Amino acid sequence: MMRPTSSDLAARTARRHSLQRLVISLVLAYGAAAVGAVASIDAAGFYAHLVRPAWAPPGWLFGPVWTVLYGMMGLALWRVWCVRPATSRPLLLFFAQLVVNAAWSWLFFRLHLGAASFVWIVLLAGLIGITANAFWRVSRTAGALLLPYLAWVLFACALSWAVWRANPAALG
Repeated sequence: MMRPTSSDLAARTARRHSLQRLVISLVLAYGAAAVGAVASIDAAGFYAHLVRPAWAPPGWLFGPVWTVLYGMMGLALWRVWCVRPATSRPLLLFFAQLVVNAAWSWLFFRLHLGAASFVWIVLLAGLIGITANAFWRVSRTAGALLLPYLAWVLFACALSWAVWRANPAALG
């Protein structure tokens, strides 16, 4: 029986650390989703009663879209974290946008703050753009994984504006 070489052991350790970072990355992304989802509990009725533009997607579509986007966010985080320390600028940007993301649902669905939630989602879009650029510089794949998220949030900016403007009494 051959003894493993130091390079074999190093490769196994690297794979194990990569797998651990993948799991943590997905848990962080879906954890932010859960924080936002808590604010959305019982919000289906609130959202259903709001005046929405004709181009607004049906309420049932948001869950599946966000599930995919959070998975892509987790994968992007993992790709960058495998080559940069957790305290690096790209990862700090990622964590900042993740916090802003989770807070938006609280502003809109729980607190019904139309103006604040619109400003917040515009801030989120800017942070995602900056984060995607920082990720792109580390890993083009990681940067590309954030582009659908950015596109969806830009769409959500327009939707947030339209819904807020159409519902001044409900979204003060």
